[in-house]
Amino acid sequence: MRAVLASRLAFMYNLQILARSVKCSVPQNAGDTERRSARMAERTIMRNITLEELLVAGCHFGHQVNRRNPKADEFIFETRSNVNIINLEKTRDGLIAAAEYLKNLSTKGGYIVVIGTKRQAKQIVREEVERARKEGAKGIFYVTLRWIGGTLTNFSEVSRNVKKLSELTEFLASDKAHEYTKREVVVFGREKVKLEDLYGGISGMDRIPDALVVIGTQLETTAVKEARLSEITTVGIVDTNADPNIIDYPIPANDDAVGSIKLITSYLADAWIEGAKIANKSAETKMREDEKLKAKALALAKKEEAAAINRRHNS
Repeated sequence: MRAVLASRLAFMYNLQILARSVKCSVPQNAGDTERRSARMAERTIMRNITLEELLVAGCHFGHQVNRRNPKADEFIFETRSNVNIINLEKTRDGLIAAAEYLKNLSTKGGYIVVIGTKRQAKQIVREEVERARKEGAKGIFYVTLRWIGGTLTNFSEVSRNVKKLSELTEFLASDKAHEYTKREVVVFGREKVKLEDLYGGISGMDRIPDALVVIGTQLETTAVKEARLSEITTVGIVDTNADPNIIDYPIPANDDAVGSIKLITSYLADAWIEGAKIANKSAETKMREDEKLKAKALALAKKEEAAAINRRHNS
């Protein structure tokens, strides 16, 4: 037992050295440094995410070598104990790029759906979306039971089911439900629960989303295919067994570990919240400016009216 523990500790220590070596492996000539500084200046996300955070969360663990997707080779740093180790520098770059995109989309009033149907992801996705909503962010939805085929390509049918859920919820909460027998009310209640499981996370979504955030792209193939057919942007956690080329903003990372899913999902939710705050602030500023313009126009109108009265009086 001690030997196994010592082996694991040594492995983690080596990975820490690995993370530092990845960080130090970036070219440091003047041109690269200048371009890197320019990119960093453009990034306005609330906080930087460190390699150490990604390491502790377990983002670096890929799948076993025999499950490797050759298209993911660019994200693999090396192989240890028959397990692919993900380059955390690539993970951080992908995560920051995805967060920047989502923040900008949120600023413009866009819609996103976060998909996390894996057992490890369900609760995390629900909690992060609800947290974003409580922070005042709008346009963020989720799917945690299973992706319904046609959600994007046959949105009109999905909209009918979402509307039906809303009507059933309103009906069961009203006095009209008392006009039916207990058996009928129970049937209505069961139908509501079924619809809520499938569509509760996208209730209020009145149009096709602008982007999907996929936790585990290898599992959510139907959703990714629909997004590509509908020309909808995709953001996704891409493990070493998945194809990163089908995702617009791939985040190479472990898509099975709870720590990895939590860190990445919460960071993306923070980006969405930040975008919403910027949008709200811009709206408030515009409202104040409009009020000032209206006040100036009103004052000018009163002044002109007073001048007209004086002219009539003098004449």
